[in-house]
Amino acid sequence: PRMDAYPETAANTQSIVELVPVLIAITNGSLRVLTVAKGELLPNGLLAPLRHSLQAGVRMWVAKQTSQPMGYVEQLYTFVDTRRQNEQGMPVLYVSYLGLVREAADSILHPDAKWQDCYGYFPWEDLRTDGRQRDAIVSRLRIWANLADTEEVRQKRLKRIHLCWGVEPENWSEEYVLQRYEMLYESGLIAEAAEPQANFDFALTGQHMRHDHRRVLATALSRLRAKIKYRPVIFELMPPEFTLLQLQNSVEAISGRLLHKQNFRRQIQQQNLIEPSDTGVSGSKGRPAQLYRFRDDVLPDRLISDIGLPLGSR
Repeated sequence: PRMDAYPETAANTQSIVELVPVLIAITNGSLRVLTVAKGELLPNGLLAPLRHSLQAGVRMWVAKQTSQPMGYVEQLYTFVDTRRQNEQGMPVLYVSYLGLVREAADSILHPDAKWQDCYGYFPWEDLRTDGRQRDAIVSRLRIWANLADTEEVRQKRLKRIHLCWGVEPENWSEEYVLQRYEMLYESGLIAEAAEPQANFDFALTGQHMRHDHRRVLATALSRLRAKIKYRPVIFELMPPEFTLLQLQNSVEAISGRLLHKQNFRRQIQQQNLIEPSDTGVSGSKGRPAQLYRFRDDVLPDRLISDIGLPLGSR
């Protein structure tokens, strides 16, 4: 299949469908995303007619355009970017995929491809931090709610703020990444907004992306956070051997929340997903830790009972 990279420079302007894969990795306990154009775009390109499956086409395209080896991949969503049009005045469509990979070294990647920290785009999503930045955003959202034209609209906005941002009496849901992003877009508190607020420091709400790519990334993070609760896709992001602490740090990186150490380990053991590695213990300095691996008979698509997120301090 033919897929030309970077539509701004592509000669074919007739196509209105673009491929936008979201490639996620966990490296040293950090949630990472593969980007191009100095972090302002996800890998993207015009999507030509395919003779094979779209999923096979995605793997071929990613390998050609980024040189990043692919692992697990699934179709994410189809988006309509109404603010972009082709020469015929038709809106641009994104066919997006979520890929879970292990980060390739810069020496392997295409020169324009670069791995970035996911939370640089969504700083409010990382509850492992002190939360002051998130509180500042909620304060600005309250101001926006109070500027509503009617009391009914004001109350609806406030209720959405409480629900999406975990303001008492509501609890924070890590899966509401897209809903929080959409609220920031609607209120003009991100640089991509149709009507961005004047005199607002957009650094508070993270690094911007061109077009609708940060919305695509928000959707991917929502999907991944939901998926780790009922499918063992964390397999795809881990090295062949790992310690329980590395596994916990990886789940925390995805969820953006600290987990209770003993509860987490008990749940993992109860699921019978891992087994001690033949290697034995890690070779790191200090007290050596037992190395584990995922069991050969546990497939990525195997349903597991509700693993949940055992929250709390370590």
